[in-house]
Amino acid sequence: MRAMLPSAVLLAVVLGGCKPPEPAPQPVTTASMAEPPPAAQQDDAQQDDAQPAPPVAISQASFLGYGDMRLGETVEQARAAWGGELNGLPGQDSSCYYLTPKWVARPADFAFMIEDGRFVRYDVGTDKETAPGGGKVGMSATELQAMYGGALASAPHKYVEGGQYLSIDASGVAPSKLVFEVDAAGIVTAWRVGLLPQADYVEGCS
Repeated sequence: MRAMLPSAVLLAVVLGGCKPPEPAPQPVTTASMAEPPPAAQQDDAQQDDAQPAPPVAISQASFLGYGDMRLGETVEQARAAWGGELNGLPGQDSSCYYLTPKWVARPADFAFMIEDGRFVRYDVGTDKETAPGGGKVGMSATELQAMYGGALASAPHKYVEGGQYLSIDASGVAPSKLVFEVDAAGIVTAWRVGLLPQADYVEGCS
């Protein structure tokens, strides 16, 4: 049969009008259908694969406390929950003082208030921390009100003319309160979360 195959092919050519047989169509593959992306797109795709997006930072601030530290617990419990070094000592004439992590250069940026031997409040003056609900230093009062559904109560600032305090209670989550300090330009300069009455101390421990 193999010896007769060329003759059969020749006969088919003669009968077909001496036209050579058309080549068999090549199978279409996925690779042949898809156009390769431009070099720039390939580079971007490789960079995306090599450099995944960084994870979104999760705030440790809550109406209950900060991280594992819980408002109302003793200073010993708060120190243990923090797990790192905290600087600060009570004064001779006051039971209220602040503890700050050793990496804090300016106590006004981040500090824990201790009163009568208990952790009662924490103060934030930097945009590196996010308040419960999403508020931050640097936001406008208008942005805050929109973020908190217009539920922030307003009161005049005691020391900044044209400034204000915007605050909201934890509403059953905890016996605590969130207070934003807003300057005359309507920008948040600091915020704090604490038990009452300590959350309303406008001078801190002073």
